[in-house]
Amino acid sequence: MTGIAFTVFIVGLILTFPIAVAMGLGAVIPGLTNPSFPANLVYIVRTMVIGVDSTPILAIPLFIFSGIIMSKGGISRKLFDVFAYFIGKRRAGMPCAVILTCLFYGAISGSGPATTAAVGAMTVPVLVELGYDKVYAGSIVSVGGGLGLIIPPSISFIMFGLATGVSVGSLFIAGIIPGIVIALFLMVNAYLHSLKYGEDTEKIAASYKVLKERGFLRIFLDGFWALLTPVIILGGIYGGIVTPTEAACISVVYALIVSLFIYKTIAVKDIWKLVVDSVKAVAPLCVLLALANAFSRVLTFAQAPQALARALSTTLTSPALFLIVLNIVLLILGMFIDGAPAILILAPMLLPVATSLGINPVHLGIIIVVNLTIGLSTPPFGLNLFVASSMIDAPVMELGKKSLPYILSYTLALLVITFIPWLSLVLL
Repeated sequence: MTGIAFTVFIVGLILTFPIAVAMGLGAVIPGLTNPSFPANLVYIVRTMVIGVDSTPILAIPLFIFSGIIMSKGGISRKLFDVFAYFIGKRRAGMPCAVILTCLFYGAISGSGPATTAAVGAMTVPVLVELGYDKVYAGSIVSVGGGLGLIIPPSISFIMFGLATGVSVGSLFIAGIIPGIVIALFLMVNAYLHSLKYGEDTEKIAASYKVLKERGFLRIFLDGFWALLTPVIILGGIYGGIVTPTEAACISVVYALIVSLFIYKTIAVKDIWKLVVDSVKAVAPLCVLLALANAFSRVLTFAQAPQALARALSTTLTSPALFLIVLNIVLLILGMFIDGAPAILILAPMLLPVATSLGINPVHLGIIIVVNLTIGLSTPPFGLNLFVASSMIDAPVMELGKKSLPYILSYTLALLVITFIPWLSLVLL
């Protein structure tokens, strides 16, 4: 049955079916071909309903909704001005300010493409005005946007938790330091790029002067409420005050208060449209979650996780070797398949193997998500590349080539995170 399920799934992908449809066919056909197989059609439908009938899953639409509300108000530009005020006059200060903006905006959106779109729309024109090549500016936001899936609240961490039963709150906390490490590696790359190719110091100085004239207090107050968002969300979770789902509820209420009454960037009449936009964004995810849950149950009945565990345990006898192979496979996989279905399919199968080798489940979640996040900016199918290319009107492959040095920095950060578990686990 495992062979039938996987064959149908792979054939569906080759025929360019949507991933959800391919998983659905892979879940249904084994039961249709073998009436004695426990996962019949009735069981599949019941499993799909149960798969999305859970409290933790509510965090996904709520975080998406709060991110859309904050995005409407141009929050990314307010964050960028705060960071540019402090480091904008230094070498590579403006590109580094974009990376820091992606880091903090990720704590609002929880999504890589959403972070790329929101930060890129505001900051790419600024970098181009300062003399930076537009493709280079696009590469910064496409790679930096991946931080939206590492810095909590991360939709990918929620999916890993749903697929494996690992605490989403622990995953959120564990993602903080790895996200900062990745941002530091990207900033070092930006600094080295400026050393090699130089910068238009006159334009940067003139722009910084305008920023300076606005004054620190005004800039800080403009960005204060945006900067406070991750403090409220993570502080509540880390302090044991709220669960991730409750934190998502708070983030929606906070985003509405800030946008309606403080920044005044949305009106009450706009809320319904934002709700509709959120539903459009989350509906495909819910379908994917339901079908992935059914597909994983079919694989469990067919004893695919046990077969994988036996195969890997006989060939990969050390944790280091397992992690090296895991990184290579996931990096390649991330180039061709979206992170959400990859997490939902692979995480339940890899968890028993990892735990048998003494690898912490939370650390495994960080490794898997960071790997698949790199795929968002890697040609040929990196979603962040498509988002950024539409903003700068440049071919995806050209943008992908320009992003390669940053992808290399991201990969080096991945290796550090992989083989120094302390970075992921110290805050737990």
